[in-house]
Amino acid sequence: MSVTNCPFRDINIIASASHYTFRSPSSPNAPTLVVARPSGAMQMTHSPNTMDGKRVTSIAGILGIVHLRLDKYIVIITKAVQVGRIRGQAVYRIESTEFLPLQERVLHDPDEDTYLELLTAHLRTGPMYFSYSFDLTNSLQRQSNADPSLPLWQRADDRFFWNKHLQSDLIGLRNSYQAVDPYILPVFFGYLNITTTVIKSTPLTFVLITRKSRHRAGTRYFTRGVDESGNVANFNETEQAVVIGDSTGGEQQVQVFSYVQTRGSVPVYWSEVINLRRVPELKVRSVDLALNAAKRHFDEQIKLYGDNYLINLVDQSGREEMVKAAYETAVKELVSSPTEANKLMDRLHYIYFDFHHECRGIKWHRAQALLDNLGDGLYDQGYYHSVEGNAITSNSKIMKHQSSVMRTNCMDCLDRTNVVQSMLARWTLNRQLMDIGILDKGENTADFENFEVMFRNAWADNADVVSRAYSGTGALKTDFTRTGNRTNAGALADGMNSITRYIYNNFADGSRQDAYDLFLGNYTPSTSPSSLLFVDRRPIIIQSVPYILMGALFLDFATLFLPDLNASPRPAPTTSEDGNADITSKSGVRFSTKFFVVFWTLTAALAAQFMLKYALLYVNWPKLSPPGFAIEGYNDALNRAKKDPLIGKWVGKQSGHERGASSIRLVHLEEGKKRIE
Repeated sequence: MSVTNCPFRDINIIASASHYTFRSPSSPNAPTLVVARPSGAMQMTHSPNTMDGKRVTSIAGILGIVHLRLDKYIVIITKAVQVGRIRGQAVYRIESTEFLPLQERVLHDPDEDTYLELLTAHLRTGPMYFSYSFDLTNSLQRQSNADPSLPLWQRADDRFFWNKHLQSDLIGLRNSYQAVDPYILPVFFGYLNITTTVIKSTPLTFVLITRKSRHRAGTRYFTRGVDESGNVANFNETEQAVVIGDSTGGEQQVQVFSYVQTRGSVPVYWSEVINLRRVPELKVRSVDLALNAAKRHFDEQIKLYGDNYLINLVDQSGREEMVKAAYETAVKELVSSPTEANKLMDRLHYIYFDFHHECRGIKWHRAQALLDNLGDGLYDQGYYHSVEGNAITSNSKIMKHQSSVMRTNCMDCLDRTNVVQSMLARWTLNRQLMDIGILDKGENTADFENFEVMFRNAWADNADVVSRAYSGTGALKTDFTRTGNRTNAGALADGMNSITRYIYNNFADGSRQDAYDLFLGNYTPSTSPSSLLFVDRRPIIIQSVPYILMGALFLDFATLFLPDLNASPRPAPTTSEDGNADITSKSGVRFSTKFFVVFWTLTAALAAQFMLKYALLYVNWPKLSPPGFAIEGYNDALNRAKKDPLIGKWVGKQSGHERGASSIRLVHLEEGKKRIE
């Protein structure tokens, strides 16, 4: 592999008032990248002017350039940690980043500051990985068909090139300067585990990678189903690889095995509208409207992976039944279509497995019955197997190809999907090791304790990462994945995660969705004067209700459970002339306390009832690219609140104000969406 086709491993920055200069000290003959300030104009040169600058730092790479409302920012990787090697090639996780502004901004702008906060939070919490010499965005099988003469970023899979939007300026510069290639570093978002272990005295490297698609990426309740381009929500490709033999470039032959699975939302138009209740409102649109989008989705999947085995794990009863029926109708329509163009759809194989019914009573080992439902499909799909020499690009011989893929989904494509995917991965791994004689017939990797602990924890960690990116918390049911048993501690952890998911989904995911949209370029900030985009424009009376609720609950709690530290000792009861004790003071205090508690309990109940009645006014909606149902639902709830007999007259009055109490809190969001279109 040519060194010039790989990104620079070391870059120094020289900063001045007029430019940023990037150069690789280990490649002194390579052109230098110069970014002018404040215009952002870029060029490659062999003789940069650095006399008025000073060396700022040595960095691990350039993540890209982001355009916000007032300025452009160069996003640099200031710290990266090596997590292992794949075929001798080092792989890194991004630990910290920094934004280099092109302008020196004295005054703060609320919108600009919020944009930077969103991006910083996304970079801090989103696990991102890269390699200077190994294509992490492509499976080993796809890499075997790639052109090694192309720069690494041009070989990257567009779906998993997470920072492609941020790299667009550098990619555009390539039209004038081909020498910019080593500065373009592709990064993927997801999970990566590399572990060196042993089975039956055979050393091997176990690799587990999950790549999250940048198309239709987002949070749990704001990205569901499919879009018009055929992209589905929460689409992830998971690859399990095993490398047997010397991975450091020795003379020994290296055997490489790989097995790929995918997950993704049911490809029809459906959504769940969060409304502060435990179970959101499920909406499924007509399947006919989604057929073209579903066809685009499966066309791409078949071209990429071959036959698709569609493993559907949603319930066949209750609220999930609507999604199951829509999925089955869509697949039936696509497969049975007589047109020549739809013959490709004959490569779809639908398999239904009612996970909750079959595994009821926490007997998840019964999921093994799914293997019987797959018939010969699991065996016939095979796996990727190559025998390589002492370098990744020389003396390689491909022994087998994986000819199809298992595409698994449940409602969220998280918890149930994780259990099934780890089960299929284990089955395939056992088969791979038997095929080359490491395992004897009837043996199982689960029989080897050290390997078993590593395998289970890797898949459980993978489940947590995928879940955290989509739902805000770690996955459920991971105690089974880690130990093979359902435990009381696991059930308790699942309960806590469910509560945390509820809080995130209702009160925090809007900001997380905004961060996804901003980073991936789904939303482009306007350069018009500040519109205070993130200011809460709800009427003051609407904003105050949650504070009234929390205040009332606090006062109740304080009255009932906290000691009265300022109370003086109660005097002894006095005796009246007729000999009876005077308890007027005591009973008066008791009555006053009861009245106080009843008053604030009633206030809290009324506030909670109001919030549930007009729940869509209190959900944390995305502000940059809100879904249509958010705008419609918010406006409907606000119009109903105006007619509320208790506070409606105040809502109506405040809704007429231009600032701080707009009747349509999301009107600027509609304008932002139109700008994108």
